[in-house]
Amino acid sequence: MEGSPRRTALRRLRGDRGAIAGLVLFAAIVVFVLAAPLWANHVADTGPNATHTTEKVEVDGEPREVVSVEGKPVGPLWLGAGGKFFLGADGRLGRDEMVRLMYGGRTSLFISLTASLIATLSALALALLAGWFRGRVDAVISFLLDVIWAFPVLLLGIALGTALAVGGLQLGPLSISAGSIWIPTLIGAFVFAAYIARPLRGEVLALREQEFVKAAVAGGAGSGRVMLGELLPNLVPTAIVLFTVNVANMMLLEAGLSFLGAGVQAPDASWGTMIAGGFEQIVSSPRLMILPSTMIFLTVLSLNLIGDGLGTALNPRSRATTEAHTGRFEAEYEGA
Repeated sequence: MEGSPRRTALRRLRGDRGAIAGLVLFAAIVVFVLAAPLWANHVADTGPNATHTTEKVEVDGEPREVVSVEGKPVGPLWLGAGGKFFLGADGRLGRDEMVRLMYGGRTSLFISLTASLIATLSALALALLAGWFRGRVDAVISFLLDVIWAFPVLLLGIALGTALAVGGLQLGPLSISAGSIWIPTLIGAFVFAAYIARPLRGEVLALREQEFVKAAVAGGAGSGRVMLGELLPNLVPTAIVLFTVNVANMMLLEAGLSFLGAGVQAPDASWGTMIAGGFEQIVSSPRLMILPSTMIFLTVLSLNLIGDGLGTALNPRSRATTEAHTGRFEAEYEGA
């Protein structure tokens, strides 16, 4: 009987063409960014931060400047230069755009996935404590969540990012330098934990009134056993869906923070910093903004398709939760 719901969920997921398309697209993006060292070392023969301002590259046997005297970077060379500058060079520094796109994707995905994982685990803990113990515990946790909800997502992220980008973060023995990618990661985890904890808390309040929970309490189960053994397994489907959607939201937040200088710091590459760098040459070289923007669009699209499919497959009720969560973020993000 235990395997039956899982088989049903897998059958629903396999029958969802949108979810399958999202999984394939996201897998392709992950493979693309993970192949960055291979491309950089064996094809482009350059790193993501290596500059080529005074160098020339052979295109079909003829030398060509990577960056012209006027400061215009070379455009896409495809395979004309043996794979070097496949998508051209960026800005006046002459860095390989293809290499930076791949390494930038690694950074953006790492921040988004890690921040969402931390936020989801924190939200589960807060939701279980608030929903099960209620009373003063619930009042304190709910108040803290309400404080975070009171701020628009992007504005809160910018405020925290600007403050930490200057002096870094010092929490007892834990010290994080100002330019570390852990700064935007922890900011995202802090900002989005409340957006995941609120709907999970509501589920805990509903679950604690179910007969199987009352039976566990009547059988002598303590609070820890009830929360971990009875409530937590029933929260996992919704948590998985919210985690998936939150990865997409976090990628948008990271791009916004990095574009405004409050996220990933130069010269480190992320899709957000690449958009910021390309903005200066949007007229002469629009591809410098179009390429990372397209990658963000495809990644967010794939994650939303996956999240929608998982919501229907794991728990049809969680689809409404996912849509409410996404709508809340979009309203706050656009309002900022």
